[in-house]
Amino acid sequence: MAPSGRADERMRYPERGVAVLRVVTGLWFLKGILTKLGLVFVGGFFPLPAASTRWLATMPKLLTKYADGNPMEGYKQFLMDTVIPHSHLFANLTAFGEVIVGLGLTFGFLTVLASLVGLCLAIAYGLATFWQTPNQQGFHILLFACMVVFMTVRAGRYWGLDGWVRSRHPRSWLARLPLG
Repeated sequence: MAPSGRADERMRYPERGVAVLRVVTGLWFLKGILTKLGLVFVGGFFPLPAASTRWLATMPKLLTKYADGNPMEGYKQFLMDTVIPHSHLFANLTAFGEVIVGLGLTFGFLTVLASLVGLCLAIAYGLATFWQTPNQQGFHILLFACMVVFMTVRAGRYWGLDGWVRSRHPRSWLARLPLG
């Protein structure tokens, strides 16, 4: 039997693997900062983040294409009757959603909340594109599974701010928050 210190160290390997997967998945979502987020100037000078003009123009075109061939009538109608007519709102929601997931997973902060938002995005994106190719199906199923794992194992507690807060301030409200 191995000494307890060595056995404890070996038990950390799965946590390290999940942490690496969490960070890589977070970085993939974080690309939304570059591809979907821009700045708007309120009053002509006060900058605020918002969906980029490129994303505002691209999203309705993509969704129209996704809806045209989608065999799920209910989801097709949701895209056509709700999302596309309100594409400005949904473009902002997806841009901010991806950034929230990216930041949360990359830094391991409020990981359960970030994973829950990522789960919603993976389901929405998967339902929109699942019928196109097997690659689309597999990718979104993998994202779905990753989000479920990150939530259930509280993946931010290893190499993440969730774990740092819990170790430094175990009695703080943030450490007790069930979203981290």
